Amino acid sequence: MSLFKRSAVSEILSHSGVVLSTLLIVWLSVLLVRLLGEAANGTIGPDVVLGLAAFSSITALPIILAVSLFIAVLTTVTRSFRESEMVVWFASGLSLKNWITPVLQCAVPVAILIAVLTLQASPWAYRQIAEYRQRFEQRSDLSKVTAGQFIESDDGARVFYADSPEKEGDELGNVIARVIDPQWLSIVTAQSARMEEQPNGDRFLVLSEGHRYDLKPGQAEFRMVDFESYGMRLESRDAGNTAETIRARAEQQIKARQTTLLFSDDNPESRSQIMWRLALPLAALNLALLAIPLGAVNPRMGRSGNILVAGLVGLLYMNLINLSRGWIRNEQLGFEIGLWLVHAIFLLIMVFMMWRKLRIKAPKPPATT
Repeated sequence: MSLFKRSAVSEILSHSGVVLSTLLIVWLSVLLVRLLGEAANGTIGPDVVLGLAAFSSITALPIILAVSLFIAVLTTVTRSFRESEMVVWFASGLSLKNWITPVLQCAVPVAILIAVLTLQASPWAYRQIAEYRQRFEQRSDLSKVTAGQFIESDDGARVFYADSPEKEGDELGNVIARVIDPQWLSIVTAQSARMEEQPNGDRFLVLSEGHRYDLKPGQAEFRMVDFESYGMRLESRDAGNTAETIRARAEQQIKARQTTLLFSDDNPESRSQIMWRLALPLAALNLALLAIPLGAVNPRMGRSGNILVAGLVGLLYMNLINLSRGWIRNEQLGFEIGLWLVHAIFLLIMVFMMWRKLRIKAPKPPATT
């Protein structure tokens, strides 16, 4: 029995490490591509890409750990049946239910780690992400301008393009800017630019030796101005006031809120977030146990059938948790019921599947003539 437990635990941990590293590499690859795209578009600064990637990985770790554990237990049990190793263990007096102890030895520490991440580390990481993005949004327009790139600001009302500086003391070289206001469409060009801050705190982008062309769209009115020095006021404005943006920001704020404060809020949005944070460690335990009967297959059957079923079961589990969270947020389901309902259903499914696998059918009576 102890030999079986040691070998099972060792193999589960080994498979978990491989799956976890693979999923992390895939996640980081996709995340870095997205963040580098945002940096190229000027949505975030290039200097915060690695920081945002690290904090975003912390928020994704609970789901990655739960999925890694589920796949590790499933592949370990499946391999034992495929290679007829379980025949030896069954002949030694063990049964499928003896898998529960080694699986729990691996699953309980992982569930505790997921609980720590969801209750403490993930909200902190969301706060750091929000702080990074807010800090960049509060920069002046000039600080967002990168030589050789078109940069939008003020929700597209201003578009800048600048070359590298040629003279000492200039912060930017040749500059072209398009500015849209309620009456005029303006194009401004200059040979150099620098930033100045007034005593009252106003910040200006000062263009040197350039031209400004103004026209009224749809009207035959045009004006052209040559200047030696021209100042453009720079302001950090709130770029998103749409309902979708406001809703997304509210969701980010609730994700970043400390768990203790969520309990004291006592509103549907906070209760739904509490349910989500508590659901992930419970789901990790349930999925690990559910992988035992799902992995117990007939060696003579196909190799991918149980993997497909297990994937669908795991996807259904997570979708039902998300659905319950939405119902709690919309006050269509009570918090006390929604917290346990999905987990209780899948626990009963696991017990039923284990009972079917352990049940020994009586032999059929011989046919009478």
